[in-house]
Amino acid sequence: MPESVLLPASYISMAEAEPDLSTFENKSGLAEDMKFLASMPELCDVTFLVGETREPVCAVKAVLAARSRVFHKMLYQAPSPQRKKEPPPKENKLRLFLKRSSEPLLNLQNASQQRGYTQQLAPIQEPQSQQHQTLIIEEFEPDVFRQLIEYIHTGCVTLQPRTLLGVMNAADYYGLDELRKACAGFVQCCITVDTVCALLASAERYIQYKCTKSLVQKVLEFVDEHGNEVLNLGSFTLLPQHVVRLILVRDELQADEFTKFQAALMWGKKYCDNNPTTSLKDVIGNFLEYIQFKKIPASMVMQEIYPLGLVPSNILMNALAYQADPRCSDSSKLSSNRIKRLDQGRSMSIQSNVDPYGSITTLGSSESFELASSDGKHNNSN
Repeated sequence: MPESVLLPASYISMAEAEPDLSTFENKSGLAEDMKFLASMPELCDVTFLVGETREPVCAVKAVLAARSRVFHKMLYQAPSPQRKKEPPPKENKLRLFLKRSSEPLLNLQNASQQRGYTQQLAPIQEPQSQQHQTLIIEEFEPDVFRQLIEYIHTGCVTLQPRTLLGVMNAADYYGLDELRKACAGFVQCCITVDTVCALLASAERYIQYKCTKSLVQKVLEFVDEHGNEVLNLGSFTLLPQHVVRLILVRDELQADEFTKFQAALMWGKKYCDNNPTTSLKDVIGNFLEYIQFKKIPASMVMQEIYPLGLVPSNILMNALAYQADPRCSDSSKLSSNRIKRLDQGRSMSIQSNVDPYGSITTLGSSESFELASSDGKHNNSN
């Protein structure tokens, strides 16, 4: 028998340091192949009709079930609500009578043949788990859901500010925690002056999901810090009306009052272009409570604002009087009834419910936040 050889410790450590050449990984190639698989409808066994347009998105059920417990329950444990059993076709009465009367004779003549070929001719019943399913997804937009399916099949996806909020909420909805955390980490670097309005607009679509609160809080903090820049953006006009007011009413907003007025005017003109029967003066009236005209220089009030005829004269005169002598400003012109309505509106737009993600602000879209300013009777304490 050969004698055992004792190797030096230094030799053993060098051997252990060598790379293991027995293991080969090609994750990028696998991801590309899985992406190709999901892009070929004939290779998939489930089709999702997504959004209002019912855009088709194909996938492989086994992959979805393995990666998401929510999809596993949806596809394998719960019956598909879209699958309906079709009633058997109605046969002609004469044809049915001839068929029944000829069956005994055929059975006697072809008994032996039928025994030999019954198993061969019988249709193969496909297992329910292998049947192609069609499901409707109304909770998410097609672009968002397609990115989710791509991530499930390949393990990677390119995050974009436009679809970030939808992907984050979809990941949370379908139990994909790693993707949700990745979206949360991407939030901080994707919030810029160019994307902030798009993020706020998308928040309206996913306001019912808890992840939205976390993102909206961070976006509003960014808006506060870059108030003048955000209010001057053309994309500011794409925001819903209650979101515009939510921004203008914030005490933390670092923007001068004339810029706030210009932003409201720009938004109002865009709104009236889309709604020609609406008066611009009525639209602007919805924002007057949130603009402190007393802080706008008198020259700008008289040269830029007064000639427009959109702000009631008593509001502008009260602002000029305050600048001349603060003691002359009549704060009693803001009625207690309007103060009550203003406080109610603010409480509906800004809530202080802390969620698991540490959010303290929620975005509301209650129509009761509408102030009755379309009558043109605006009083002012500014």
